[in-house]
Formats: sequence, C-alpha cells, structure tokens
Amino acid sequence: MEFCPKCGSVLVKSGKEMKCARCRYKTKGKMKIETSESMKKVLPIGIITDGDTDVFPVISCVCGKCDNKEAYFWTSVSRAGDEAETRFFRCTKCKHTWREYH
Repeated sequence: MEFCPKCGSVLVKSGKEMKCARCRYKTKGKMKIETSESMKKVLPIGIITDGDTDVFPVISCVCGKCDNKEAYFWTSVSRAGDEAETRFFRCTKCKHTWREYH
C-alpha cells in the first residue's frame, strides 16, 4: 500500500497510474506494489453445552429420596397448551428429579 507524499492519503490505482483521491497527486512512472500475509495459530473455541447454561431457582422443598430441604425448580407445558403447567423439581444434594401436576 502506498501513501501520498503530499497529504498522506492512500493512493488508488486509476488506469495505469496511481492517484491520490484527496489532493489529486499522480505518481510518475510505474509503482511496484508488494503484499504479504501471515497466519497466526487459532486457539480452539470453548464449547458450552446446554447443561452448563441451565440456571434454576432454588426453593424450599423436601426431597423424597434423601430428605434434603432444597430443590431446583422449573415449569414446562408437557400436554396441550391450554392445560396447566407441570412443575419439575431436582434435589440440590442427590439430583433426584420429580414432578407435580396442577
């Protein structure tokens, strides 16, 4: 890439000569243009799975398996859209999962 010696703007090829778009400077004769490229090693991208991004609220609820008093809580519509939601619970200690229908 060449720059204009008068104003410092980038010279643009126009036909067989190079011109400055700002101050109309023209090069005299041919200009040799060289390019180079270097590649850097790309580091691997970390992958986040669905299980890593699940964040559920914790509520007071007794686990039927280990009697722990806290569980994660979420809801889902598992039947027709006009029916009530199903509430799911997962024990924070033993990871036992159960549900309640309403």
